Amino acid sequence: MLTIYGCYTSRASRNYWLALELGLDFRSVPVVQARRLDDPHSADAPINTLSPEFVAINPMGLIPAIDDDGLVLTESLANNLYLARKHGGPLAAADLKEEGQIDGWTLFAATAIEPSAVRIVRTIDDGAGETEEGRAVIAAAIDALDKGFAVLEAHLSTRDYLVGDRFTVADLNVAEVVRYTMSQTAFFERHPAIVAWITRCHARPAFEEMMNRRLAERF
Repeated sequence: MLTIYGCYTSRASRNYWLALELGLDFRSVPVVQARRLDDPHSADAPINTLSPEFVAINPMGLIPAIDDDGLVLTESLANNLYLARKHGGPLAAADLKEEGQIDGWTLFAATAIEPSAVRIVRTIDDGAGETEEGRAVIAAAIDALDKGFAVLEAHLSTRDYLVGDRFTVADLNVAEVVRYTMSQTAFFERHPAIVAWITRCHARPAFEEMMNRRLAERF
């Protein structure tokens, strides 16, 4: 059975969403980010990214990780590529050309979007979003996102999905990265094709189920 380590309020959300899309039986092991805890080393702390039992699974101390019948993988986007390839169906590549496109869009999200998007999320989560320094960090992150969003907007302006005229793991991976920018409404809404695309992605029952579990999560 597939085991997913990580809380829904983390990058593990993308692995949970894919598992739900695929209809997989999976075991969830909640692992919270140590930075969210006052004392992650205390005896009563929930299992977290500094807990020895989790570090034994991922020595980097980052979530998510998956264990698929003994195969341990620890990069969230790559986890999804692996699971889609293994289980096939419409979320997976239909041929080598689509596989290259899916991999390309996934790496695009990881390199052109995610670093700046995460800076926005971290700044807001740290409570600095309304400070002068925090606003400057967010503004710089938005500037850094301009080129990547322009590329994505141009691509989606002529199609509903990224690859093969259907929802694939590429859409899921990229949507989960782009979601980090949605708090910046003015910037986001300057890209109507992206808005329409992510709305389609977020209307999927598996995404809605993942988000319901995320909202119900308590630590």
